[in-house]
This record gives sequence, C-alpha cells and structure tokens, in this order.
Amino acid sequence: MGWMKDETGLDKRAANHVPLTPLSHLRRAASVFAGREALVHGDRRFTYAEYHARVSQLASALAKAGVAPGEVVATVIPNTLAHVESCFAIPACGAVLNTINIRLDVDTVAYILDHGEAKVVLADSQFLGLVEAAIKRMEGPAPMVIEVGAPEAGHPASGNYPEYEAFMADGDPGFDWIMPQDEWESLALNYTSGTTGRPKGVVYHHRGAYLMTMGTPISWNMGLYPKYLTIVPLFHCNNWNHSWMMPLVGGTIVTCRDVTAKAIYDAIADEGVTHFGGAPIVLNTIINAPKDHRRDFDHVVEVFTAGAPPPAATLAAIEPLGFNVTQVYGLTETYGHITETTWNGPEWDGLEQAEKAAIKARTGVAMPMMEHVTVMDEHLVQVPMDSQTAGEIMIRGNSVMKGYLKNPEATEEAFAGGYFHSGDVAVQHPDGYIQITDRAKDIIISGGENVSSVEVEGVLMHHPAVSLCAVVAKPDDKWGEVPCAFVELKEDEEVDEAVLIAFVRERLAGFKTPKLVVFTDLPKTSTGKIQKFELRKVAKGM
Repeated sequence: MGWMKDETGLDKRAANHVPLTPLSHLRRAASVFAGREALVHGDRRFTYAEYHARVSQLASALAKAGVAPGEVVATVIPNTLAHVESCFAIPACGAVLNTINIRLDVDTVAYILDHGEAKVVLADSQFLGLVEAAIKRMEGPAPMVIEVGAPEAGHPASGNYPEYEAFMADGDPGFDWIMPQDEWESLALNYTSGTTGRPKGVVYHHRGAYLMTMGTPISWNMGLYPKYLTIVPLFHCNNWNHSWMMPLVGGTIVTCRDVTAKAIYDAIADEGVTHFGGAPIVLNTIINAPKDHRRDFDHVVEVFTAGAPPPAATLAAIEPLGFNVTQVYGLTETYGHITETTWNGPEWDGLEQAEKAAIKARTGVAMPMMEHVTVMDEHLVQVPMDSQTAGEIMIRGNSVMKGYLKNPEATEEAFAGGYFHSGDVAVQHPDGYIQITDRAKDIIISGGENVSSVEVEGVLMHHPAVSLCAVVAKPDDKWGEVPCAFVELKEDEEVDEAVLIAFVRERLAGFKTPKLVVFTDLPKTSTGKIQKFELRKVAKGM
C-alpha cells in the first residue's frame, strides 16, 4: 500500500475541504467580475456587484420574514429578474428553492405547495390568481405571499401583498449568506409529472448542481463572458442550472419573459446573445419566424436543445440561419442535461448536411460531470451497441437527485441496481452514442413539458359518456408531440370531440389537453390490456 498506509495528519479541515455549492460562483463573481454586466432585464442592467447585493438583500429579507434554514420557499414566476435573483437568494438564506411551473392547473399547484410545505411563495402578478386559487385548495398552512409586480408586461402589483422590490429593500445588502455545511444538503425541490397523475418531488443537493455548472461550459464550448438568454424556464430543472453557472464564467444573463421569435432575434441582435437552451419547439419558432421578426447578426449562436428528440429536418433548417445546435438529454431527476451529441469534428465535418443532422438528432454520450450513462436490459446488462437492440437508459453520477420527497418506495425503485432508471427506451450505436427510440410508460413530451397519459385518461374517464380511453403521443411539427385521445363511448351515449377537449381543459393545464380525439374500439390483448403501441402507430399516421 506504500505511504498511503500512514496518513496521520492528512485530515479534512477548513483550509482544504469546502462543501461544493453553486452559491460560491456568485460570491466569487461579486469580487472578480464586480464591474461586469451580470443581468439584463428590459431596460434594467446590473453589474455583478449590484447583482450580489440585491441577492443578499432578498436573502436577508426572507430571513427577517421568518424563513428558517431547511424550509421551502416557492416561486411562481416566468423568466424575469426576480426569478433569477431568487435562485440564489432563497438558498443563500438557507432555504430550499421550489420553482413551480406557471402552466400548471390550480389543483396541482395546491398539491405542490402542500407537499413541499412552502413557507413563502413569490408570485408574479400575472399568475397571482393561480396562486390565490391554489392556496384556497390547500390542506395545510398557507404560505406567505410576496407579489412580484410586472407593470412593464402589463401586470402591475395588486397592492394586496408585500411587493417584491419593497420587500427586498428591507433586507441587508451585507447579509452573510448561510452556506451549506454539507454539500449533500438540499438545494432545490422540483416536481415532475412522472408516470402518475400526482407529480413527484425531486430533491437536488448542492454538490450535484455545482458539478453541473462545472461540466456544462466544457460541453458547450463556453469560454469567459458569454451572453446567455433565458429561454429554458427557470421552473424546468432550475433553468438546467444555467443561471447558477453564469457567474462562474462572468457571463451576462438576458431575461426573456415571453418566448417569441421576435424576442429571441432582438436579444441576439441587440444584446449579442451567444448561448441559449430550449425545446425543439423553440427551434421551430425561429425557423418559421416571419421576415419582419428576423434580425441580422454576425456571430454563431450556440444552442442546447432538449425535451424531445428534434427531427433531423429541424436541425438541418436552423443551422444555416446562424445557430449551431447540440442535442442534450436529461430528466428532472438529473438536474437537466446529462448527455450531449459531442461532435467528432475530423470524422464528421465532411459529411453531407442531411447526414450531419441525423447524427445531431442522436441523444449522445455522457457529459463530463457524469460517471456512466448507457443502455441496459432489464437485468442491468449492457445491450449490444448495434444500433438495433433496445434497452433502458441507465444513469450514474453526482448530478442525480437525492431522491423523491416523502416517497422512499419510488426512490428505491428508481435507484435499483445502483443506477437511476430513466424510463426511456433507446438503442446504442457502435461508437457508444445513445439514441432514444421511444418514451417508456407513455409519457408525452409536448413543447418540453411532461404530460402523463395516465393523468389525462383519468380526467377523460370522469366524463359520463366515456367507457374507455387511451392517450398517446401524436407527432406535431410545432410542439414535438401532443396528446391524442382514443375513446370508446358507452352504449347509447353521444359526445363530440370539442366537448371532450373542453372537459379536459377545464380540469388540466392547456398543454395536457388532447389536441385530437378519435372515437373507436380500442385494440386490446387477450387479458384486456390496451395495446398502446398500436394506437401510437395510428396517431403517427394521422
């Protein structure tokens, strides 16, 4: 064993061991990049020194309001200044950040506030009604509401709650951040729809987020001082951890409240945006932008895309417009992206455009912060890398969740055999590149949002005319996938498509609503199980 048999005095101590946390990036940037532009929100601009001071004020104000370390602070905010600041300020006061999807229905928001036991919720004025309605449906104690006014977007503060800027002003810009004593401490709580109607609470730790922020710039060819546009919602895997990453590289965050082609082109042309992430629907938005929304720019914009495998045709159409697209893959449970289609320059540069697009449509290989991402069979045996044998994507690494909040059974199932089971079916090519072939357990990915077919079916089954139903993904040029419902009606009952769609829309978020309803006898096995694979074939051909 050599000298390692005697390590007397070689102990962890304050000088040589500090818990890893993305909070360190902004504390460092406040000194190293003090005068550099950190945030752009419309006409408002902030340096890193100002950004750090505002985050400290908000953290201090939350602590003064009674938020204790380990308690949950929720947000229901689009991609705005307040949301970016909250991502640092909430953990800086020792609390756990819980960003809630602004597109969810009232009942689900109420469930999340209850399940996560939110002490405070920061609510954008546009979504204040959603938050108020959700609080009324809560079973547990109601959280304190802090309203984030958005008069520039036509949503002024109501005056019924403490307003964000005034609330922050009561804080101390010199507040001493409450840093984690253990990098395994919980940093954030995110909810994913998973395979059931009720979302699961996915818990992140500081270590995983820190390593995500260190590995991503390598994969993204990102040097110092990028200009980053917040297209990925901050409620999706905490913006894929990109907002936590930007201070690491002295980058500028440009907020984007409403994702439109005009907003994207304007940000690139006016602010010099160099990087952004987004679902394939964002790529289609750019490709199909009307001429008067397009702007000229003289640099290549690096884009990470995820949410559903982008069609090769989409990739082929967007790159000539000035965008270099890299497909990445991940889940809420993995802090966002953990594979990428790393480009093998010498071997692939000379290929035809169609061949390049086909390669870029692959799911890719493990990113630097991951230990092992591969495709295995049900016995956790590596499948042959022959581009044909299907298996499940299995994941191991530090950027994997701690587990599901208050759900040890689901956590154990997800981690069985020492890997995180993604639930996604894929093949692996001879060069090791993974390519998703199907979504296991019938999750539909619509515009980057997870839609549980079970949840939609559950609502449809409540309609008095419905006898049986099945919901599958239908390919869609705009959204990637949309829910398509196949319905058997009860004998002597009649109902039309519009009525059923309206019935679901009244009970679920709009993106979960079927875009097409087909009345038919459902194909079944001899035991009565609905053959969804047959329905997917039908939907694909429609």
